[in-house]
Amino acid sequence: MATSMHQCSELTLDAGLPGKAAGPDGIPPEALKANIQTSTEMLHPLLNKIWEQECVPEDWKKGYLVKLPKKGDLSSCNNWRGIMLLSIPGKVLTRIMLERLKTALDKKLRKEQEGFRQERSCTDQIATLRIIIEQSLEWQSPLYTVFVDFQKAFDSVDREIIWKLMHYYGIPTKFITIIQTLYEDATCQVIHDGKLTEPFNVQTGVRQGCLLSPTIFLIVIDWVMRQATKNQRTGIQWTLMRQLEDLDFADDISLLSHKLDDAQKKLCRVAEEAEKTGLQINISKTEVMRVNSKQQNPIRLHEEDIKEANKFTYLGSIVNKDGGSDEDIKCRIIKARQAFITLRQIWKSKTL
Repeated sequence: MATSMHQCSELTLDAGLPGKAAGPDGIPPEALKANIQTSTEMLHPLLNKIWEQECVPEDWKKGYLVKLPKKGDLSSCNNWRGIMLLSIPGKVLTRIMLERLKTALDKKLRKEQEGFRQERSCTDQIATLRIIIEQSLEWQSPLYTVFVDFQKAFDSVDREIIWKLMHYYGIPTKFITIIQTLYEDATCQVIHDGKLTEPFNVQTGVRQGCLLSPTIFLIVIDWVMRQATKNQRTGIQWTLMRQLEDLDFADDISLLSHKLDDAQKKLCRVAEEAEKTGLQINISKTEVMRVNSKQQNPIRLHEEDIKEANKFTYLGSIVNKDGGSDEDIKCRIIKARQAFITLRQIWKSKTL
């Protein structure tokens, strides 16, 4: 993977936008962009050396975690999310690897998966789900949609499983070795009150903040869904020759079935295969939506009933059992109006 000077220059420019914070090595993106030619001449031999020797600088294994509050009780760790600051030069390397991985891997992933893939978006999945619901209503056929939520998905994956699956999907050994090197002895420090905590090792999950992580995670979730639906006919009849078992956008999974027993069976299979990789289904946030269903028996997982829903916010859009998108449109209009009102003083400013 000897990197060309031209490609290195382009990716140095793309390594980060102005205003992004530097990683533990203290190198901000502006430093690389101040003189692209000099930065390229410095990075090019380093990246080729990394490729040949399969080792990375120790600073590239370190990360600073910035805490950001979410809604709710802030005394609970679950109501905080973190942003990981990593080395900007390290992101040049991972960007190069990502571009090459995506091209080779895209052909091997299931068609049902739309997350983090070129020329695909969540709007495709939203539109498809709306069509499925409306067809179910029109044809008076039952439909069971189980919206699966994984608990701390990116943080929970077993890394040994990751390496095995990367080999299984045909990723070159050299790529895997370099990625493993980035993960080995990787440490994190939390920024708290302007100070750094003691460094600690992160042993599970994909690397937070790394450009490769979404694609690596796709491999895991693709394998889970592939195994769970293998040799099964528990989905819906999508075309004359094809059944559609699920719609996926990364870890946002919606399982589709015409029969209650099939929906139950499929959910259990997904949970079983997911647990083999370290993933756990969050039962409290997993919901089922029924359309044209006369059966009242609950869908269960680990002896707990799955919550019933008449509507669900799927990939940011409200989807309801009655079909249509009126409620979602009204909600978006309200949010747009609120945002406009919040910026009212700016609109009135004479300095704009």
